[in-house]
Amino acid sequence: MQYLPPNSYDKPGALISFTVRQCANLTAVPRHSHAHPQLLYTTTGFLQVRTDGGKWVVPNGQAFWLPAGVPHDVMCNGSVTMHSLFFNTSGGAEFLDTCSVVTISPLLKELILYTTRSVDTLEADASERLISVILDQVSHLPAEPLFLPVASDSRLKPIIDGLLDDPSDTQSLDTWAEEVGSCSRTLSRLFITQTGLSFGRWRERARVIAALKGLSEGRSVTEIAYELGYRSQSAFINMFKRTTGRTPGKFFTS
Repeated sequence: MQYLPPNSYDKPGALISFTVRQCANLTAVPRHSHAHPQLLYTTTGFLQVRTDGGKWVVPNGQAFWLPAGVPHDVMCNGSVTMHSLFFNTSGGAEFLDTCSVVTISPLLKELILYTTRSVDTLEADASERLISVILDQVSHLPAEPLFLPVASDSRLKPIIDGLLDDPSDTQSLDTWAEEVGSCSRTLSRLFITQTGLSFGRWRERARVIAALKGLSEGRSVTEIAYELGYRSQSAFINMFKRTTGRTPGKFFTS
């Protein structure tokens, strides 16, 4: 089904439509799709977005880009204020064609907050100028490695489910191979062909995604590191930086 959030600003012919939605802790938005590309930005809380391709995490201060027509569901963690921008592609602007967690600039953040509050009270010329700047900013969004791909092979599913349930699991691929009735070489090849990541990189990505939820809630790096099975805070920080390009401390402030 197609889903239109409440209180939408959707004038006929508008290049961008805006909505703001308040969600309480663990609010689930059921599976739906949109007729237009969507930029989903949250100022508080933590989002998880799932599609048939996998799962994304969207910490506060980040945004999620969703092309038109992609079925997805959303889980809100914490008190979340979601700002949604829907783009009319007939305006000629070029956008990302894949789902992505994206980093928005301080300028785009302020434009989103200001425009969603004021767009229906602005003069037409002022509104057009703001929308022109937003379109320019959105066309240059840098993607973040916060996507956890899933696999269809029945031999990988128990491994993926197990690591999602317990990202601190340190079992080797050889041990997993015995559990699923395969060999480690086959599983290694399947991880790369079906997820685009090696087993080790996939597990690190799962740990980063688990860590981001705790970090967005204000928990300490040390607590999260030991919870995920790392023997030292520095080992966890090195893994986090290797995956995201930033330390946990800089991730939310950069």
